[in-house]
Amino acid sequence: MKVIKFFWKAVLLPLLCMAAAGGVALAEEPKEVQIVFTHDLHSHLEPFYLEEDGEEKMVGGAARFMGYLKEQRAQNKDLLYLDGGDFSMGTLYQTVYMTQAAELRMLGFLGADATTFGNHEFDYRSEGLAKMLQAAKASGDALPPLTACNIDWEATLSGEQAEEGALLKEAFEAYGVKPYLMLEKGGVKIAVIGVFGKDALACAPTCALSFQDPIEAVQETVAVIKEQEQADMIVCISHSGTWEEEKKSEDELLAKGVPELDLIVSGHTHSILPEPIVHGDTAIVSTGEYGARVGRLRMVQKADGRWGLDGYQLTLLDGSYEEDPEAAKKIKELGLTIDEDYLSQFGFTRDQVLAHNPWEFTGINGLGEKLQEEPLGNLLADSYLYTVNQMDSKEEPAAVAVVPSGCIRDTFHQGKDITVADAFQTLSLGIGPDGVPGYPLVSVYFTGKELKTVAEVDASISPIMTTAQLYVSGLAYTANPNRMILNKVTDVNLQDMEGNVKELEDDKLYRLVADLYSGQMMGAVSDQSYGILSLVPKDAEGNEIPIENLEDHIIYSDGQELKAWACVAKYLGSFEEKGSEIPEIPEYYSKTHARKNIEDDSSFGAIMRNPNRIAVAIFSIGAGVIILLILIVVLAVRLVRKRRRRKRDLYL
Repeated sequence: MKVIKFFWKAVLLPLLCMAAAGGVALAEEPKEVQIVFTHDLHSHLEPFYLEEDGEEKMVGGAARFMGYLKEQRAQNKDLLYLDGGDFSMGTLYQTVYMTQAAELRMLGFLGADATTFGNHEFDYRSEGLAKMLQAAKASGDALPPLTACNIDWEATLSGEQAEEGALLKEAFEAYGVKPYLMLEKGGVKIAVIGVFGKDALACAPTCALSFQDPIEAVQETVAVIKEQEQADMIVCISHSGTWEEEKKSEDELLAKGVPELDLIVSGHTHSILPEPIVHGDTAIVSTGEYGARVGRLRMVQKADGRWGLDGYQLTLLDGSYEEDPEAAKKIKELGLTIDEDYLSQFGFTRDQVLAHNPWEFTGINGLGEKLQEEPLGNLLADSYLYTVNQMDSKEEPAAVAVVPSGCIRDTFHQGKDITVADAFQTLSLGIGPDGVPGYPLVSVYFTGKELKTVAEVDASISPIMTTAQLYVSGLAYTANPNRMILNKVTDVNLQDMEGNVKELEDDKLYRLVADLYSGQMMGAVSDQSYGILSLVPKDAEGNEIPIENLEDHIIYSDGQELKAWACVAKYLGSFEEKGSEIPEIPEYYSKTHARKNIEDDSSFGAIMRNPNRIAVAIFSIGAGVIILLILIVVLAVRLVRKRRRRKRDLYL
C-alpha cells in the first residue's frame, strides 16, 4: 500500500497535474489567423500619384507591396493573402493581358493564396479572358488559385452565348478554377469561397457567363463545405461591394443571408472601410483601389468556435516602404513588350511626354461624387469632338460628346508632365471587336428631345448611380436638385467651346460620339428610371440601332478603330507650347464653362417652372386623384346628410 501511495504522489499525481495544466494552457491559447488583403488592383503594378491629406504622394506598386509582405511574413510565416478581384484593367500592363497575363502572374509572384474574378476580367470578352488564363498557365510561373462559386454553367451552355461559354469552361477547368478552396495556415483549416455580384454582372456587358444569385450560391457552397470538409473558418472573397444604402449593399446582404461566413473581403465598389462592417459574427473589410493601401487583420477563434476580429489596419504604401528589387525586376519583365506589341500601332511609346499640366483637377476618388461640371471631364469630352471632327469624314461634324465618370480611371496631376501611359490610364477600359485593347468611339444620332433626356439622365440618375454622371462637350443644361426626380432639368442647349449657345430642335437629329461601353450601357438608363426614360440610338437617316448592333457604328481612323484614350493623347499633343518644347494644357481647363449649371432654388415658382412631359403627366395624374378624392368626399357627405334626413323624417 505504501508503494502505491508513493507511486501516486511521486509519479501519477504530478503527471495528471501537468496534463491538466497543459489542457488549461491549450484552452487559453485560441487559434488565430493573420490575413492580408487587397482588391481592385486594376493593373497597377507600378507606383502612382495619390492626393492624401492635401499632399500628393507616390504610393502603391507591386514592388513596395512585396517589401511589405516580406516584413509581415518574417513575423508570421503562416500569413494568408487574399485578393477580391478586378486585378486587371487600369494601366498599360492590361494591354498585354492576353499574351503576358501580367496581373495574374504578379499576384502569383506576390504569393496570393486566392483571388476571384471581377467584372473587368471580362472586358476583353470571352476569348480574351480564355487567352489570359492560357498565357498564365503557359508561363510556368507560380499562379494564384482562382475561385468562383456562382457560375451557372448549365444556363450558360444552353443559352445564346453557349459557344463562348464552352470556351470559358474549358479555360477555367484547365486553370483549375474551383467553387471554393481549402487552405491551411498555422493548423487552421480555412475554406475560401469566391463570388461574383449582381452589380458586377451589370457592369460587364461583354460577359458571356450566367450566374446564380450570389447569396443562394454561397449558402449552397457553405452547406457543401460543412458536409464534406472540416473547416475551422469560412471566408468569402466577394466581388459585390458595399454601398451607403444598406438595402443595396450586396456584401452586407450576403453577411445577413449567410451568417456562417466569418469574413468577407469586399471588392468592386473600391470602398475604403477604416473600420470593418460587422453583422452578427461576420466581418466585412475593404481597403480601396489600385493597391494604394493594403488591409491587414487578425482573427481569433472564440469559445463557441466562431471567429472575432482582434486588430484591423489599412496601411498606405507610401515612400516609407522600400521596393523589393526582385519584384521590381519581375514588373519590368512583364512590361517589356508593351511598346512593341501595343503602342507602336498608334505611333506612341509609353514614356513619351504629350503635354504639361499646370492646373489642379479633381482627384479620381472625387469624380462623380457631386453633380457638377468638371474641367477634367470637359477636357476628355472635348478630345472626342476634336479628334472626330479633325477626321476626313463624309458624315456631318459631331455636335455632342459624352464621357461617363465611371469610365474615367485616373486624373492628371498638377505640375506634372503627362505621358502616353498617363493618357492611357484616364480611359483605359475595354477592347474593341478588333481585339485591340481600349474601347473605340461610336457615332450615333439622337433627336434634340433625346439630348434633353441625356441631360435629365445626368441630373436625375447620376446622384443614384454616380458612375453614370456625364461630362459633356457641345451641350449645356441647367438643373434644380429641389425639383421632382426626372424633372430636374429646366434648360438644355447646344454650346460650343467659345460659349456660343444655340437652341435644340426637338425633332432634329444630332450626331453624338461616345465610347462603345457607354453606348452598350444605354439600356441601364431605362432600368434605372423604371422605363420612364429611354435613349434609342439611331443612324444618320433616323433608323433605330439595336444595342447589339452598336459595333457596326464604330469610328475608324486610317483603317483602325479610333480608341477613346488615343483621342486624349492626340488632343493633348495639339496644345500650344508655352516656354518649352512641351505643349501645355491651356488655361481654358483651369475652370468650368457653364456646361452644367446647378440652381439650388426651392421656391414654388422654380420647382414648377418649365415642367417636362413626365412632370406634366405626373401632375395631371396627381390632380386627377385629388379631384377624384374631392368628389368621393362630396358624395360621401351628401350620402350621410341624406341618411340623417331620412332618420329624422321617420322619427317625426
